[in-house]
Amino acid sequence: MILDKLSIINFKNIRDERLELSSGINCFVGDNGAGKTNIMDAVNYLALAKSMHTISDSQCVTHGEESFLVEGSFSSDNSRVEQVVCGFSRRGGKVLKRNGKEYDKLSEHVGHFPIVVVSPADSDLISDSAEERRKYLNRFISQTDRQYLAAVIRYNQALQERNKLLKINPSEEMLLIYDMMLDECAKSIFERRAKAVEQLLPLVERYYALLSSDRETIGMEYRSELHEDTMANLLLASRRKDFINEYTTVGIHRDDVLFTIAGYPLRKFGSQGQQKSFLVALKLAEYTLLAEHNGEKPILLLDDLFDKLDMGRVAQLLRLVGGEMFGQIFITDCNKHRLQRTLSEAGAEYKLFTIAEGKHYE
Repeated sequence: MILDKLSIINFKNIRDERLELSSGINCFVGDNGAGKTNIMDAVNYLALAKSMHTISDSQCVTHGEESFLVEGSFSSDNSRVEQVVCGFSRRGGKVLKRNGKEYDKLSEHVGHFPIVVVSPADSDLISDSAEERRKYLNRFISQTDRQYLAAVIRYNQALQERNKLLKINPSEEMLLIYDMMLDECAKSIFERRAKAVEQLLPLVERYYALLSSDRETIGMEYRSELHEDTMANLLLASRRKDFINEYTTVGIHRDDVLFTIAGYPLRKFGSQGQQKSFLVALKLAEYTLLAEHNGEKPILLLDDLFDKLDMGRVAQLLRLVGGEMFGQIFITDCNKHRLQRTLSEAGAEYKLFTIAEGKHYE
């Protein structure tokens, strides 16, 4: 999948920009706060209809304006051309159109334009709560399985309603209705998450070995209460505890993934370089699986490329993604000469954009 043209209006600090992009590597360089990452985020909106950061749509509107508009012209690997427009206004909300047709549900768009993002925010996958790792699995799997996304949406809706009921001391009959809904969704979500981790692990191991000179073995372990029992049985056994706490204390909304190095938690025993290498390997593994499933090479966004990676690992990463297996790539960095030197050493061809105050200069 290639993004040939990108138009951005009133998106964060970008007032009005139009970019003609390379089908290979696109580099965006400039000072911190210049708008490099905002261009990446605009691309993410076209692919997933939301920011790659945990911010609302309204926070993406340029200060003093009422709306933003992001438009892209894509060409698929089989030369099919598609137009995507994503707009948001403070009064009218968000609108997403593909080839001029508006979606009834934004979730219907997910997966049509595969994308993988590597950014400094990925460190939250290691340092933050299990919720971040569940969100990661949800984002990844949803790009290959719309039924999974639908199941997650139904599960979360049922969970929210069940938690409301628990606060008002509901009848057993009412709880059983939501228990059945949760049980139905949980089984398929659990199975799909387990399969995803199983598919990711050998690829993560392979990419980690290529990126890093470290000999430690790395691992991923999917942890879920559904390994031990069904959702229905778990809910029944926790009924008294749920009433006391006034929320649902068991279920797949408590799932987690443990990342390890040499058999120990990566969070505690991995250096910054090892953690970053693991995260990059994880995203490259995701890329590989998305490409295999969709028959399309995803767009790869490498935001703040040198963050916590030494020159050697960055050069190896660029040699990897510069190969035939990878497609269009977006890279941001604040040091133009460092990036150019590293790309040249990796033998990579690229198109360079200098970004300053939300504007680009080629």
